[in-house]
Amino acid sequence: MAYRLIKLNSGHTIPSVGLGCYDIPRLQTSSIVYEALAQGYRLLDTAVLYHNEVEVLEGIRAYLKDHPEVKRSEIFYTTKLWNNQLGKEATRRAIDTMMEQVGDLGYIDMLLIHSPLPGKERRLESYEVMQEAVAQGKIKNIGVSNYGKHHIEELFNWPKLKYPPAVNQIEISPWCMRQELAQWCLSKGIQVEAYAPLTHGYKLESSTPEFKKIMQKYNKSAAQILIKWSLEKGYIPLPKTKTPSRLKSNISVNDFELTPEEMEVIDQPGAYEPTDWECTDAP
Repeated sequence: MAYRLIKLNSGHTIPSVGLGCYDIPRLQTSSIVYEALAQGYRLLDTAVLYHNEVEVLEGIRAYLKDHPEVKRSEIFYTTKLWNNQLGKEATRRAIDTMMEQVGDLGYIDMLLIHSPLPGKERRLESYEVMQEAVAQGKIKNIGVSNYGKHHIEELFNWPKLKYPPAVNQIEISPWCMRQELAQWCLSKGIQVEAYAPLTHGYKLESSTPEFKKIMQKYNKSAAQILIKWSLEKGYIPLPKTKTPSRLKSNISVNDFELTPEEMEVIDQPGAYEPTDWECTDAP
């Protein structure tokens, strides 16, 4: 098995590594998802913003049809509410649309608020509707993305909180470590999903001699080392690829362990180089 199952604060489990579906062209998405499932992935992460939810679901549906030995419950489907879908009525409409797309697959495994940018009132209104959807059995788990500590404390201090966020999905790599936020989330029972763990490819070719020595020692690519680094930190990495041949290598990381000294070599605590948006500090 290419992954292990991590227990969420909801009582459900989530695979320890997944496929990020951001920026996969729609015409390729269903076939990439199908191939990812064939290679052993069981966590698929998309969003309204990615414009490929339907295609991700098509890939899941096709794979399950061709592989009756695999149960729907083994596959973990995540999507996210975009900023213009926050607020009570907008979120209700969005979830209705999502459920129509899900169709015979029955439910959404995880729904996240994609960012805190729409402000406190709409964040909390949406979270209330998401909690209703959990109670109705439409969604198994709910969580947040790009949230800072103060955004999560806002939820903890909210009298209507029934289901604390199961995850906070944030950009994490050695060059954007967010150690304080990530460790605080884990201490509160919130799993940390690391998106862009491969820095959108920006850092894969600029390895230091020390990093290259680690790659040579284990005969692994820079991507495999970075994915392993995330896993050993206790995070759930979501590597993205449009290249079918890289699907397998990205989860072939169970045959080696990085030493504490090697982890220190890879760590870049003084760096702050996010490759995506930054809104963990939004009001």
